[in-house]
Amino acid sequence: MNHYETVFILTPVLSDVQMKEAVEKFKTLLVNEGCEILNEENWGMKKLAYPIEKKSTGFYVLIEFKANPTVIAKLETQYRRDERVIRFMSFKMDKYASEYAAKRRSLKSKEVKEN
Repeated sequence: MNHYETVFILTPVLSDVQMKEAVEKFKTLLVNEGCEILNEENWGMKKLAYPIEKKSTGFYVLIEFKANPTVIAKLETQYRRDERVIRFMSFKMDKYASEYAAKRRSLKSKEVKEN
């Protein structure tokens, strides 16, 4: 299994419930395909660098997971079919990126425990 990271931007006109529902849809797809979800981060509403479909903001979501390479094609097909997704990007992480992501997760968990 390879280590992957996917980031997608959801349209800003969604309610909080609709946004969470869209994220759960993609997480469920990954779990059903036998993936191991390592991390999920909701970056919230952010300004886009340039307008996309006449929208200047969007909900950013990052998911890190371990999966077989065939899963990526299925995931990206679902992104293209879902009208709530404005943009997406998935990539395979090399060993250095995986190590960095693990460090980032551990630092984040320490911050949460301290608060």
